[in-house]
Amino acid sequence: MTVPEYALRDGNRIPALGLGTYGLNEQPGVEAILSAIDDGYRLLDTAYNYGNEDVVGEAIARTPVDRSDLVITTKLPGRQHGYDEALASFEESRRRLGLEWVDLYLIHWPNPSVDKYVETWRAMITLREKGLVRSIGVSNFTEGMLERLERETGLMPVVNQVELHPYFPQAALRAFHDEHGIRTESWSPLAKRSELLGEPVITELAARYGVTPAQIVLRWHVELEAIPIPKSADPERRKANLDVFGFGLQPEEVEAISALERGRLWGGDPETHEEM
Repeated sequence: MTVPEYALRDGNRIPALGLGTYGLNEQPGVEAILSAIDDGYRLLDTAYNYGNEDVVGEAIARTPVDRSDLVITTKLPGRQHGYDEALASFEESRRRLGLEWVDLYLIHWPNPSVDKYVETWRAMITLREKGLVRSIGVSNFTEGMLERLERETGLMPVVNQVELHPYFPQAALRAFHDEHGIRTESWSPLAKRSELLGEPVITELAARYGVTPAQIVLRWHVELEAIPIPKSADPERRKANLDVFGFGLQPEEVEAISALERGRLWGGDPETHEEM
């Protein structure tokens, strides 16, 4: 299955749907990622703090798919904010992944009380200039934080990966992203550990289109032009998650799903939540 791609502001491209790898560990993790690549996943999302960069790296080394056809994302942990610290942390990630370059490198959380994310961003710019990273972005940044990066460094991220699902559609932040050429990525796109997939509007649309509730929610992300990164250890579910490009939702159906909005589910407010 071929996944459509978006152009990023820096001239690189990114698939419209990716594989979250959190929790995919050891040999079963390698096999799951290999199977996902075989199914057509080309965007793989990991992080230093997931503790599985080596697992992702082994899958990349073992797949027959050309490295240049894969888009590998990893993320810098909060405890390694700072210019020199970020450069050193990246080298650790790159070594564990076993890669010459990383396609997309993100600051995982802004950790505003530490107040080093601008220095960290300068390091990301250096990594891009050296060709070690193709695209640089952030995760869990607010509009104000994004504006500060541009004000103090002259450069906005090309991606901001944030909590985004029908309970928290982030309309204002997405509009800001669109205005500034930032691509939105959605973490926890299916709002796992919630009742989302049992919501009547979701189940009714699933019955109407002959697809699963999860496929309806992932298609909702696609309609918003946000990039969902669902994770699953189940091969059939992974396949189904990728199979959302053969149907579309009507604007009023997208709005009906967005009307489920209730706010963040896990208290991850970037102004206060810190992750080291």
